[in-house]
Amino acid sequence: MQGQTNRKIIRGRLQRKLRNEATDAERRLWQYLRDRQLNDCKFRRQHPYGNFILDFACLERRIAIELDGGQHAETALADAERTRVLGDAGWKVIRFWNNEVFDNTEGVVEVIIAALQAHAPEPSPPHPPLEGEG
Repeated sequence: MQGQTNRKIIRGRLQRKLRNEATDAERRLWQYLRDRQLNDCKFRRQHPYGNFILDFACLERRIAIELDGGQHAETALADAERTRVLGDAGWKVIRFWNNEVFDNTEGVVEVIIAALQAHAPEPSPPHPPLEGEG
C-alpha cells in the first residue's frame, strides 16, 4: 500500500511539473484541444494511465496523443512498446513529431478529428415501447 501511495504522490508531482513545463509544441496543440473544441470531446493534459503519463488523452474516446521531439529518436523501441501496451488496453495512440505541430497544425488537427470520429461511441438502439405504451 505504501508503494502505491508513493507512486501516486510522485506521479502527481510529475504531472504537475510536466504541465507547468510544457513544450512549445504541447502548448500550441493544447490551444486546439482544450475546452472541447474538437467534436465536443474533452482532452486532458499529462494524464496518468498505468505506468505512463499521456501527453493528451480523450478518455471518452480512448485516444492518446503523444508528441515526440528529438529525444524520441533514441527511445523509439520504448515508444513502440508503450503504443503496443496502450493499444492492447483499447487506446488509439496517435503520434506526431513536434515539428509537425508547428509546420502542419491544420493537418495534425484533421488527423485528430478523423480519429475522434472513427472512435465515436455507437448510438444506443431505440428502445421498444414498454408494454402498454403506444
